[in-house]
Amino acid sequence: MILVSHDRFFMDRVCSRVSEVWNHAITDYHCSYSRYLFQREERVTALREAKRRQDEEIEKSEDFIRRFRYQANKASLVQSRIKQLEKVERIVLPPERKRIRFHFPPAPKSGKTVMELRGLTKSYGDLAVLDRVDLVVEKGERVALVGHNGAGKSTLMSVLAGAPFQGGERIEGHNVIADYFAQDQASVMDATRTAYEELYADAPYDMVPKLRDILGAFLFSGDDIHKKIGVLSGGERNRLALAKMLLRPSNLLLMDEPTNHLDLFSKEVLLDALRSFDGTVVFVSHDRYFVNGLATRVVEVERGALVSYYGDYEYYLEKKERGTPAASPDAARSAAAEALPLSLPEAAREERKKGREEEKQLKREEQGRQKQLAAVEAEISRTEAELARLEVEMNAPGFFDDPQRGAEAGELHAALNSRLEELYGEWEALS
Repeated sequence: MILVSHDRFFMDRVCSRVSEVWNHAITDYHCSYSRYLFQREERVTALREAKRRQDEEIEKSEDFIRRFRYQANKASLVQSRIKQLEKVERIVLPPERKRIRFHFPPAPKSGKTVMELRGLTKSYGDLAVLDRVDLVVEKGERVALVGHNGAGKSTLMSVLAGAPFQGGERIEGHNVIADYFAQDQASVMDATRTAYEELYADAPYDMVPKLRDILGAFLFSGDDIHKKIGVLSGGERNRLALAKMLLRPSNLLLMDEPTNHLDLFSKEVLLDALRSFDGTVVFVSHDRYFVNGLATRVVEVERGALVSYYGDYEYYLEKKERGTPAASPDAARSAAAEALPLSLPEAAREERKKGREEEKQLKREEQGRQKQLAAVEAEISRTEAELARLEVEMNAPGFFDDPQRGAEAGELHAALNSRLEELYGEWEALS
């Protein structure tokens, strides 16, 4: 099976090999995607170091040639160095990937309750997509809306953004300034405008001087800013739609599928920007890695109802697998307080005791794993430092004049590299 995907979690679960297409070449990594990122960084770092050493050696040879080119007694040595330089295969570093870079403007202060729905109903004809639902979104939350396709996530998002509904109440909190990224946001832009004109049309007066900087942050530079929206790719349109969200400060971001058409690196930048945003975020995404990295609360939209899970996506999945009903923190505390005076049946008491013991055991195992991981990482650092020192010695002029010393150094170099491979394997297994 050969596949192309921008879903990091999916690739980690499915793929055992990553073929990177970059800089007119294909590089193979026989590992998962997360491991590929680690190995690629190692490879590029090693390549930079090798190029640095090669540049130093070339500079020494060229300096020798310049100094002794016209001395008859050094002519043979100079010619030898010239021939050596001609045979050198120059290391070429691949260019750095272009990545979007941005931060959302600081969020104006809002009230504690940012948005509240009370008994709200939203219907299309006889179909009630949202049936008398209640929802409270508080300041600072990052709420993920999840559910199968057609469950009503985008409908709920549009209602939060101000779309009409048939019954109930939508109460906006104090000083709430919302910005809405709709699922079809990129497609509603004027195809006849250029990227710059689209941004200019919505920009406040004081932001006009910054438009080129904003476009540059989203990889629209040079003549790209004059491209018509009609010829932009899906990823470029989404980047332009995100750029428009930086024109005005807001404290509530409503984002419906903002990761559509974005590559993996752009998703990482968007994830970091939303994590550092000091306002409130409500979003929909089908990217599990993105949801798990951002959400502090998961709201499941199912059969016209909403169910909240106060935790990340992994917590939500765990509760769903166990069939545990979700509850708000206040409800959970209240239920616990009511249960305290009651005597539990012996079986339930034993079950709770067993559960506590299992949790303690898991905690001990995790602590042990972390200690092992720290020890392996420390040994990797020591071995890499020893290898680096050895390579500096081996690169010194005249080092290999002593054949025995050269042979011993070569054996030690091979042994250190072999040990590093073993340590990397241990580190990967522990991670």
